[in-house]
Amino acid sequence: MLSKTRGIVLHTIPYNDKYTIIYMYTEAFGRVSYLVSRNRGRKSTVSKALFMPLSVLEMEVDHQTKRDLHRIKETKNCFPLTHLFCNPVKNVLALFLSEVLYRVVKETESDPRLFDYLYKSIHLLENTEEGIANFHLVFLLGLLHYLGIFPHTETYREGYYFDMQNGIFTEKQPLGGHYLGKGESLVFARLFRISYENMSLYSFSRQDRVGIIHRILEYYRLHLPEFPEIRSVAVLQSLFD
Repeated sequence: MLSKTRGIVLHTIPYNDKYTIIYMYTEAFGRVSYLVSRNRGRKSTVSKALFMPLSVLEMEVDHQTKRDLHRIKETKNCFPLTHLFCNPVKNVLALFLSEVLYRVVKETESDPRLFDYLYKSIHLLENTEEGIANFHLVFLLGLLHYLGIFPHTETYREGYYFDMQNGIFTEKQPLGGHYLGKGESLVFARLFRISYENMSLYSFSRQDRVGIIHRILEYYRLHLPEFPEIRSVAVLQSLFD
């Protein structure tokens, strides 16, 4: 059945000598895998150059519910991503965030709220410059809302610990090793108020920024099954050396 939908590119892998699999998060169907030919003529309506990480596309697709791999009939950019692909900082951010999304967004059902969050975030990443060093922090913390695992930040009090396992702040030191000390908990209590609107007001040292991203990814790993090590985080950290 032919359908129209918008989609966000998460990951691409070779399938064989002729085809590539494109993993996308779509507005109409959730996460979908598409089979795309590597060799297309000039008249092709599907250009492989469009399938860069975090590309946002308008597509006409042949979606069959009983298939694992679907086909794209026509596609074009929803909006150009010139800066995202040419600016080295934004390009690495796109690689990192697309890898995270590929690992955490698994649902094969439509979620308009999540798609809208991703769409607006990518559009902002393309068009904003202020506070860009904090963009990935805002994105990852905001994404927790849509994954249903955002911490109970209202439980914070001065001198409390952040219990990462249970997503709450607590007066007593939690058992086990998955918690933040009092100083780090204060930093995170403030960080949970960061947004795209105020991210330029937050300033971190390289050491603090590295620690924060690793703690956020640790929180993801605690609450999402089979969340692996994110390989591109090392490249991301090198941006701020």
